[in-house]
Amino acid sequence: MFAISAAEWVAIGFGIAIALAGGALIMVNLYAILRAKREGPKSTRPLIGKPRQLSRRGFFGRMLGLGFGIALLDFGALSLAFLWPSSRSGFGGKVTVPSSLVDIKAAIASSHQPFYYAPGRFYLVPYDVAGSDYEAQGLVAGGLQALYQRCVHLGCKVPFCITSQWFECPCHGSKYNRAGEYRLGPAPRGLDRFPLTVEGESIVVDTTFVITGPARSVNTTGQEREGAFCAEVRREVEH
Repeated sequence: MFAISAAEWVAIGFGIAIALAGGALIMVNLYAILRAKREGPKSTRPLIGKPRQLSRRGFFGRMLGLGFGIALLDFGALSLAFLWPSSRSGFGGKVTVPSSLVDIKAAIASSHQPFYYAPGRFYLVPYDVAGSDYEAQGLVAGGLQALYQRCVHLGCKVPFCITSQWFECPCHGSKYNRAGEYRLGPAPRGLDRFPLTVEGESIVVDTTFVITGPARSVNTTGQEREGAFCAEVRREVEH
């Protein structure tokens, strides 16, 4: 079952409301048109405050309302199709990495950098610290973690620096260790991350919702930079 954030529930509720409003408008217009035709122009009983006799202007007005209702119904249905997480197979849903767990670990060891999977917008990084909160949150599987590629400061994509062995944001200089934990710069916390599981030899990363990164003070690996920085160090700006 997919977990849905509060913001997604609001968006889904908005789509449902639009679809219901469109359907209700269609039914009201159809009822008014059919009833007017059935009772004929001689009826003097009012329908929703108006005479039963339907003028050309009234007919076109109701047809306009009918068309507007159909448009609302379509918009609501399309909104639900787009927003409902279970309908997504790429980012925003469960993403299966095509490479096997063994191949991913081999690629990380040989390249000395995280395994990046662009369709899912995440990095897979090695993590072997036992008993951490990450394990309890379901954020470690097969000795790997999945880190969201976005800097938590202003959303720039954060590349990995081979020389320092840290993630370094090129926009404002925020820096994170190999586990995505905050080290330097204006970022308010560590990199956000996704839950992941191992299914057979495949890694499945659930990008349905983002798990907020650890606080600035968290440093479970104790990893210091191992070489020169790739991005300029910038003084933290107070907001």
